[in-house]
Amino acid sequence: MSGGSLKKPKKPYAEFPLTPHASGKWMKKIRGTIHYFGAWARRVNGKLVRAERDGWKEALEAYKAVADDLHAGRTPRVKKDGLTVADLANQFLTSKLRKVESGELSPNLFYDYRLITDLLVASFGSTRLVNDLAADDFSQLRATMAKRWGPVRLGNSVTRAKSVFKFGYESGLLERPVRFGPDFVKPDKAVLRRHRAARPAKLFERKDLLAMIEGKGATDDGGEKMVRADHTLCAMILLGVNCGFGNTDCSELTFTALDLKKGWIDFPRPKTGIARRCPLWSETVAAIRGSIAVRREPASPKDVNRVFLTARGTPLIVQKRPGYRNDLIKSRLHHLLKVLGILRAGMSFYAFRHTFETIAGDSKDQVAVNLIMGHTDPSMAAVYRERIDDARLRAVADHVRNWLWPDRATAE
Repeated sequence: MSGGSLKKPKKPYAEFPLTPHASGKWMKKIRGTIHYFGAWARRVNGKLVRAERDGWKEALEAYKAVADDLHAGRTPRVKKDGLTVADLANQFLTSKLRKVESGELSPNLFYDYRLITDLLVASFGSTRLVNDLAADDFSQLRATMAKRWGPVRLGNSVTRAKSVFKFGYESGLLERPVRFGPDFVKPDKAVLRRHRAARPAKLFERKDLLAMIEGKGATDDGGEKMVRADHTLCAMILLGVNCGFGNTDCSELTFTALDLKKGWIDFPRPKTGIARRCPLWSETVAAIRGSIAVRREPASPKDVNRVFLTARGTPLIVQKRPGYRNDLIKSRLHHLLKVLGILRAGMSFYAFRHTFETIAGDSKDQVAVNLIMGHTDPSMAAVYRERIDDARLRAVADHVRNWLWPDRATAE
């Protein structure tokens, strides 16, 4: 939180090692992780009130006590009086950062974890002992979360907050598990159902898809305007409705995973690594070939295996920093929907996955649908199932194609 009109203090002297943070804490980034030491202001009735002499001397002492260990990459010894919320947050983030560096955790998820630890520090105070936290503290924290976020994000945030304290116990930093109390729980399933029911369906109708793919639309005077997706966007739209591809799936798709001659894609989901196999329609194959024909040479050798690139030969999705990415697929689809006059709230590229799942489900072969979508199957049957016949996958894909182009199904 910004703290209203209260300005951050200046450093007491030029070489002072800490920097004032908007939350009212003194901080320093060490080896890629932000650490907090003392406070230059405290929150009173929702507003920041400056601490006496900006609290810089106390913050400096706290920093010096652990500086050698932190700069050397060691975990500082926990103070004898117990583990503080800031100590726990720092060690949790350090553990997650190592997983980011090893490729086991996405930068976006690390960013989400950091938002939660920042909230814990801001809500409980950096020097608050974890063992001192009680049920009423977590009840108030949940109330704060509920005011900021909807039920879906609230549930995810509760889970992530609990994982911070679970880490502390499993790492031996805490002698006993933290008791959160009865209120610090995810929203009830009925709340989630009502929330979803109140939102418009994330589904592209047949006429919308045909407008995007074939360029159908009407002008104000009743004439036709041939506005349609370009080669690359058209190919990605078809992958979305043919195979349930999302933005990242399209951006990360490789030639290695693509067999246009036989009309198949074997491509694990980048998000989860779950195996996925999808039969391609002839229309999808033709669109991909058209996109490849106008594909620019990659600007970097590391992108040579990507099927889709921008006009500059760069990836369509670029992770600028944790929590933010430049997604040209999203912006280009948004523009197309707006030009065609079919843009509505909540409709993003991911709606193609919703569309495929919805229509493919009517094929009555959910096992085959799950393999195409890259969904996990938690059932015991999945433990024993060794393969799914390609004919079942083809039948699911054909079912969606027949829904989109019923005239072509009749002609064939």
